[in-house]
Amino acid sequence: MTRAGTDPGGRSHKAKRSGLTGRRAEWLAILWLTAKGYRLLERRFGGKGGEIDLVMKRGRTIAFVEVKARRHLDDAMIAITPEKQRLVERRIRHWLSRNPWAGSHHLRADAVFLAPWCRPRHVPAAFALVL
Repeated sequence: MTRAGTDPGGRSHKAKRSGLTGRRAEWLAILWLTAKGYRLLERRFGGKGGEIDLVMKRGRTIAFVEVKARRHLDDAMIAITPEKQRLVERRIRHWLSRNPWAGSHHLRADAVFLAPWCRPRHVPAAFALVL
């Protein structure tokens, strides 16, 4: 027997909707960054304990991109907390251990912020990496 609002897999309706919103936001960010000359290397790297939403490359720069979608753009822009930054940095170290060739590139932590009826906002070097 399942509780109201959950599926047999255990995820609530709100959690499923949030996941769908996140996947859509990532695709919009990929399209936006691709139009700016970036190439997707990896999507959703990591898992439990944090993930890197997108790993993009342009020239000699590898951008580890955090994608945040909120109802208002200002809310999206404050959604990358210091704790989230630490989790992303841990995943970046993990990604770099699997991709040693990337060590010779310029590494950056970018963000793409999205909100309905607003143009996506790409912020290069949204936060400093401490690797």
